[in-house]
Amino acid sequence: MIDQNLEYRPLGQTGLSISPVALGCWPIAGMTSLDVNDTDSLATLRACESLGVNFLDTAYAYGPNGESERLIAEAIGDRRDNYVIATKCGIHWNDQIERVINGRPERLRAECDESLRRLNTDRVDLLYLHAPDPEIPVEESAGALLDLMQAGKARSIGVSNFNVDQLERFHAICPITAVQPPYNMLQRQIEQDVLPWCRHNGVNAMVYWPLMKGLLAGRLPRDYQFQPGDGRAKYPMFHGDEWQKNQDFLDELRAIAAECNKTVAQVVVNWTIWQPGVTAALCGAKRASQIEETAGAMGWRLTGEQTARIESALARRGEPIVRSAV
Repeated sequence: MIDQNLEYRPLGQTGLSISPVALGCWPIAGMTSLDVNDTDSLATLRACESLGVNFLDTAYAYGPNGESERLIAEAIGDRRDNYVIATKCGIHWNDQIERVINGRPERLRAECDESLRRLNTDRVDLLYLHAPDPEIPVEESAGALLDLMQAGKARSIGVSNFNVDQLERFHAICPITAVQPPYNMLQRQIEQDVLPWCRHNGVNAMVYWPLMKGLLAGRLPRDYQFQPGDGRAKYPMFHGDEWQKNQDFLDELRAIAAECNKTVAQVVVNWTIWQPGVTAALCGAKRASQIEETAGAMGWRLTGEQTARIESALARRGEPIVRSAV
């Protein structure tokens, strides 16, 4: 049963409303997550509607052959209008499965058309430029996405992994409805620039990594050993002193979670979706139980006293060492 108190939020001027918890569909592509299979992925996608999660976030590059987009189409079938679908163009994989950033207009048009075929839809609700191409002026890519929106292939346009200068230049050519940066309790750099820019310009912020790739879910023990192929091993927060500091911080979050009768992940995501300027948190999942848990971050709110204790715990933890996704 859908909770009517989930506080759906407007997607720009589209007239659509989105859940503040979105399903991030990178894990079901199976490229950096272990033990991914179609049965679990389809069950994860199909669980969303009854949980009140109507916002699905994918990309052309989520899977070397569009696995994520294809699974979405299979899962939702003829219920397309019950979902708000966002995808991205501008990154693809070459024959050696190496990531390529390409913001050329002709490439963006081709990827958009292929994404529509994979998703079995004639229009996406939100189309992002996945990342700025250092070889192509932002204005050229912006013009291409504006053309795609005016052609009716996207209701709205967004950008991901942009700095404020790039946002300004893109926005001058093509109106930005949403930005997608990384953001979580341990990575808060966008509070200084990107989020204020979004609030000033009336732009949605859809943040990824709210759980820092599972770290902030609080389930990995201090002695956790990464398996070969686990993409998280490259991030400093999962190693050495950083790892131990994070585990100490999680111990403090567990006490707050117990007070709320919630899980640590639910506390973390709830904190995220109520940060000023944040519209939605993209929560990756490869099993239905995972999106069931993070959907439980909706429909309630941490108290001011609990939020203050989280800030104090973060201050004790100190500035983390981070790296970017792209």
